[in-house]
Amino acid sequence: MRLFVELGHASAIALILISVCGIAQAGTVPDNWRFGTSEDGLVTASLYATNKLITGGGALSYSPILTIACRANGEPHWTEWLQLNDAVSASRKITMSITVDQESKFDESWSVGPRGRMLVRDGADGIRRLVAANRLQLSWRFGLLAGRGEADFDLAGFGEAVSQVAGNCNTDPP
Repeated sequence: MRLFVELGHASAIALILISVCGIAQAGTVPDNWRFGTSEDGLVTASLYATNKLITGGGALSYSPILTIACRANGEPHWTEWLQLNDAVSASRKITMSITVDQESKFDESWSVGPRGRMLVRDGADGIRRLVAANRLQLSWRFGLLAGRGEADFDLAGFGEAVSQVAGNCNTDPP
């Protein structure tokens, strides 16, 4: 009987420690986010997709990277982009299909960045809509015959990441 009482006390202490550690970590950014600041004042937070895209004739795979950014110099300018290893065939604009938290899919026009390996959307409104979201799904065409690319993101910690970027950018979050 004494063994059960001691195990009960140990379990209670363990639960209290777990609760306290959980409370201490609330409001922190999960480890899946990567932060950076460049010399020209660009503050970024990046997140890898949970899925992989196949490249190199099926021999290699990679996860696209979603990045949110704010430029600290001058008026803060918010941007989001998707980094790819494979280039899209479009040269200026591309239609991105977006689903936030399993809601209805909608289309947006994104700019095609350097060498077609970056899809870019400027403005705080795109970032603002994701602050309370849990999941983001992006879909686009690589080219007329090349098929579609898809990226699925678990947005845990997105709001905290935006707050950290805004703080480092000396501006309010979108």
